[in-house]
Amino acid sequence: MNVRRLISTAAATTATVLGATALTACSGGATASPKNTEKFDVVASFYPMAFLAEQIGGKNVSVTTLVEPGQEPHDLEITARQTAALAETDAILYLKGLQPAVDEAVTQTEGPEKIDAATLTELEEHGAEVDGGEHADEHGGEHADEHEGHDHGHSHAAGAQDPHVWLDPDKYAEVAEGVSKAFQKADPDHAADYRANTEDLVNRLDALDKKFEDGLKDRKTDVFLTNHSAFGYLAEAYGLIEESITGLDPESEPSGARVKELQHIAEEDGVTTVFYETLVSDSTAKTLAEDTGLRTDVLDPLEGVTDKSRGDDYFQVMESNLAALRKALGAK
Repeated sequence: MNVRRLISTAAATTATVLGATALTACSGGATASPKNTEKFDVVASFYPMAFLAEQIGGKNVSVTTLVEPGQEPHDLEITARQTAALAETDAILYLKGLQPAVDEAVTQTEGPEKIDAATLTELEEHGAEVDGGEHADEHGGEHADEHEGHDHGHSHAAGAQDPHVWLDPDKYAEVAEGVSKAFQKADPDHAADYRANTEDLVNRLDALDKKFEDGLKDRKTDVFLTNHSAFGYLAEAYGLIEESITGLDPESEPSGARVKELQHIAEEDGVTTVFYETLVSDSTAKTLAEDTGLRTDVLDPLEGVTDKSRGDDYFQVMESNLAALRKALGAK
């Protein structure tokens, strides 16, 4: 795994202070602290990156998040002043392909180390439909063979690089290990702490992976309907099939043909639930559910955690997602 040359320890502790105005703008209104000269300062692009930085860095890092609670991360806009403020931090941890405004700002920024999580695991192409048959054997999925090569009588939407890797605990662990190596190289004095924290985090992610694997066995159906294609990696990991209303873009509008297609899929595959999210409008999902006689529930893509989330952090929300999937898929 190639990690670009990171800033020296001396640079990581340079006593440069960000003004409160600049940081507030940089964080999109989120609460942020002035640059901490005693810690390794990291600006994270959105919640899953901030969670990694906090869990791996522990007491040795100071983390600022660009997206405020409740803001949909795809919608983030960064001004010229905010881009300038990024240059005052020690490292930027982001996931290229999720937030175009962040990608552009990072390209324009010189000074801090740029850690792109998309380079720390393998991205795949996903569209409006994701079949879990290809990777299910790695996790012991027993339903994959039933669906391999089976098109359900509908067309597969064109795919695009899917950035939602954090929703597969195994892939998220890969990213965590890459981020840890970057932190260790940048701040060797605390490398032992970063290694220990990462080992603990990866163990917890492995345990979560096992919970999903065990919890989704003996289910009545493999198919679940979502608002947008955030759960492609999760579907592949556990032998499921995700059918989304809008594809990878949560703000796009579905065609009438796609809605009819989903109605047919729901009837054919015994789907019970249309899932919606906490940070985007639920109107399309609820309309589809009403038209098909299905119920609705939340499946959280964890792009941000708010007081409306079913949990206070990544692990709690993922366990809530597991409970929702078990109910929707009829798992025993």
